[in-house]
Amino acid sequence: MAKGPKYIVKFRRLRERRTNYRLRYNLLKSGKPLFTVRRSLRYIYVSISKPKIGGDETVLTVSSKILSKYNFYGLKNTSAAYLTGYIAGRLALQRGVNEAIVNLGYAWTKRASIPFAAVMGARDAGLNVPLGEEKEVDYSRIRGEHIAEYAKLLKESDPELYKRRFSKYIEKGIEPEKLPELFDKVLENVKKDYGGVEDGE
Repeated sequence: MAKGPKYIVKFRRLRERRTNYRLRYNLLKSGKPLFTVRRSLRYIYVSISKPKIGGDETVLTVSSKILSKYNFYGLKNTSAAYLTGYIAGRLALQRGVNEAIVNLGYAWTKRASIPFAAVMGARDAGLNVPLGEEKEVDYSRIRGEHIAEYAKLLKESDPELYKRRFSKYIEKGIEPEKLPELFDKVLENVKKDYGGVEDGE
């Protein structure tokens, strides 16, 4: 460890890789609320906060756990991120927040798909969040088409492995080869519950 009279100890949150101060400074200059995506071992969390000197003011936080009531399984994947982001976007609009800026911090790499899928969900809900085209996630992946194709192939070639690999889905009465249809159904129900831009709201 470096030491000496001129050595300056870094901020604790910087040492713990919890806050990227250079990035945060640039985000604060925008003057916009922060759109943050985090993932735990079980869920995805989307929060919108307003930076304050004494500590950020959290406007809202949405957990992908809310998708359980729609019988949606896989609560920390790309599909869940999009749906959670959509709900967060609708709630933000209802609370008077019309725009935000993505705060990746140290939690994600610049090539991560989950936070950008959440942003896409929020944008489709009507929230203005800048996102370059190169960051957009293929919608077929958001719908889980790649998982469905793999499940269908496995079901035909190795039924036993299929049952083991997708046991959690099967236990919940979900056919993994029909995940895109499930995603579409859940999104439709979310729009009914939270409203959507096509409703003219």
